[in-house]
Amino acid sequence: MAQHSTLTRPDERTGRAAGANKVPPVDGWFWLVKILTTGLGEVLSDFLARTAGPVPAVGGAGLLFVVAIVVQLRLRRCVPGVYWAVVVMVSVFGTMVADVAHVALGVPYALSAGSLAVALAALFVLWHRVEGSLAIDRVTGLRRELFYWAAVLLTFALGTAVGDLTAATLKLGYLVAGIGFAVLIAVPALASKARWVGPVAGFWWAYVLTRPLGASFADWAGVSHERGGLNLGTGQVSVALAVAMALALALSARAARARTRRARAGRSAA
Repeated sequence: MAQHSTLTRPDERTGRAAGANKVPPVDGWFWLVKILTTGLGEVLSDFLARTAGPVPAVGGAGLLFVVAIVVQLRLRRCVPGVYWAVVVMVSVFGTMVADVAHVALGVPYALSAGSLAVALAALFVLWHRVEGSLAIDRVTGLRRELFYWAAVLLTFALGTAVGDLTAATLKLGYLVAGIGFAVLIAVPALASKARWVGPVAGFWWAYVLTRPLGASFADWAGVSHERGGLNLGTGQVSVALAVAMALALALSARAARARTRRARAGRSAA
């Protein structure tokens, strides 16, 4: 996908200034950080629930999510650190809510996955009907951003349900499930090259699957041998993923600065 514009431009429907796009450029760094956030959210939610208790953990994560999303919505441009903080909190809080629905309320993963898939499809239909596009290089203005974050929430919830359904209910285990999702996530890239699907459909397909992909491998690394994992500990894996995410964001920012310098140099030469 092309580099997102950072210029303020009019909204196509209202004619008012819509502001800069609020989603980072979708490149290799974007997908790497996205996968890291999904893994971090999975193991960090488990760690917090075990150490602080389910109720304080869910309450604290919910409060931090609200604070992060309010800060994100008030910004006029994309700030990668804030954007990814929201994604992390969506991952942590969403995982906790999904676990509560299954463990406390007894909702089967198959039922929750089906219901969430229908809800996400309905949201996409509404979003497209209201805004005319689901393209994430046009997330400008409050209404579009609210649609975007609602879709993100549902994709994380759907990905969580699908991942747990595959690893636990179908008893494939975390490693096999992770490998399976790694294969499935390559489908939109291949389909896009063959022009079987458009870039928007390919993006959201991949966005859903990054959740169970990252979470499956994170669980495999963190959980006990009895649960089919490496028993490295959810706390230790959380720290490792947080460090890896910070490093990836720093390298992404450096790459963006290098692109900007090259673009300016090209304009000066011209």
